[in-house]
Amino acid sequence: MGNVGTSLELRGICKNYGTGKDLLVRAADDVTLTIEAGAFVALTGASGSGKSTLLHLIGAIERPESGTIMSHGQNVTALHGGALARYRRTVGFVFQSYHLLPALTALDNVIAPVLPYRTSFNKRERGRELLAAVGLAGREHSLPAKMSGGEQQRVAIARALVNTPALLLADEPTGNLDSANASEILQLLTGLRNDREMTIILATHDPQLAAQAERLIRLRDGAVVDDIALTEDYPVEDVIRRVGQFG
Repeated sequence: MGNVGTSLELRGICKNYGTGKDLLVRAADDVTLTIEAGAFVALTGASGSGKSTLLHLIGAIERPESGTIMSHGQNVTALHGGALARYRRTVGFVFQSYHLLPALTALDNVIAPVLPYRTSFNKRERGRELLAAVGLAGREHSLPAKMSGGEQQRVAIARALVNTPALLLADEPTGNLDSANASEILQLLTGLRNDREMTIILATHDPQLAAQAERLIRLRDGAVVDDIALTEDYPVEDVIRRVGQFG
């Protein structure tokens, strides 16, 4: 069930909230990055540094004021209508707050993103396979309220994978979890990345999670202030220090 990750090229990305004298936040400040297909990248920085905004821009949830985002040679920032919708379906999102629909079972939450569309696969079969892949075989009919936080996040990850995305964007995926559940989600993400060869970009305050990535990008006031390759012998203590420097 392998998949080929997407490559990304960001050039001069700027995103502001507010205009003129009412400019409140410069959430992306001339961000220029190249991310190889299949990369595992951690975005770190203090709250308000622009991590979530950058994920939203890459995922085409928001548009930049200037600059371009290229995905495998496609100009994402120029997409509209059906082409934009098709691009979004190649991206999986995992959020800190799960965003599960409380009235739907785990299985129905997983397949919710593809229900409006004709697919080449059996939706419910795909949903069961994904729930098994995240360790929730047998929980297909459970409602979110009957599941722990860690289990709900697993459902959210399965949902993000339902379209076999080339790119997975995870925004503080362990932020609402205790250390034991956070460790399990970390192992799950790294395992999925190795199995499916997708590109993963995650925003996190967690040094242990960041240390599992191949690359650490640190933001401050919307700008890149650190971009480090994390080799196997890169000291975890240095990752902890860098992640903690600005929160």
